Amino acid sequence: MSTTRHFTRQVERLVKGIPTQDGAGVSLTRVLTNDLQRRLDPFLMLDAFDSDEPSDYLAGFPDHPHRGFETVTYMLAGRMRHRDNAGNEGLLEPGGMQWMTAGRGLVHSELPEQEDGLMSGFQLWVNLAAKDKMIEPGYSDIPAAGIPQVQPQPGVTVRVLAGQAFGIVGAIERATTEPLYLDIALAAGTTLALPIPASHNAFLYVYEGGLGVGPEGEPPRVVEAGRMAVLSNVADAAGVTVTATAASRFLLIAGKPLGEPIAQWGPFVMNTREQVEQAIDDFRAGRL
Repeated sequence: MSTTRHFTRQVERLVKGIPTQDGAGVSLTRVLTNDLQRRLDPFLMLDAFDSDEPSDYLAGFPDHPHRGFETVTYMLAGRMRHRDNAGNEGLLEPGGMQWMTAGRGLVHSELPEQEDGLMSGFQLWVNLAAKDKMIEPGYSDIPAAGIPQVQPQPGVTVRVLAGQAFGIVGAIERATTEPLYLDIALAAGTTLALPIPASHNAFLYVYEGGLGVGPEGEPPRVVEAGRMAVLSNVADAAGVTVTATAASRFLLIAGKPLGEPIAQWGPFVMNTREQVEQAIDDFRAGRL
């Protein structure tokens, strides 16, 4: 006997990001912080940056190391240049994405290629499984035209950065964490049922407009712009239903949890303190 799955995930928690600075003094909002890493495993961090004030971003992110995870930078506006010590180089432009696998270690820089205007986008950190933390580094530079886009119904546009949605395979797929990363635009008043694998941890981040989240026929939980909604884990849930309270854009991010220990010191994310200490030693000795 078959069982019908319903879109029943609800908002478990609303999170307001924390204004901070990183790099050489870049102003940003840290949305996914360390205290949510286990709840939103395999995701370690989400930063949002959005400013037309050059002093907020001109210093950029000079050379710095990473080991043990992946960084995903998605640009809405502005131009940022990536260079790393493996010889990779790329220019991030509006609508484009950079997916970098630090693996056993990389030293890279991300510096603006503009002196004024709007710089807007996101950086997501995705953990690697213990078996993958010391793999060779990798780098993918994906222009806006390389990110598949679909309009599953009137008033809805979905960009599929990673994973699969509405029959479309995204720009990136990963076998272990199975990340789903969507950038969704909804016309005001539009309702959309979004599939999410029941095994995945998931959250929404609204960056324009606002959403009502929850099953149809029940009072929705309102998620305003600048808020992250952690979605509940329900055994039979196949996704979530959202309704735009105004013309809206938001990220849906979901992934299969690793369920492994997390040991972090800044840009190094391993499974034990000893592994982190080794990463620090390797960086200081020039072995990354």
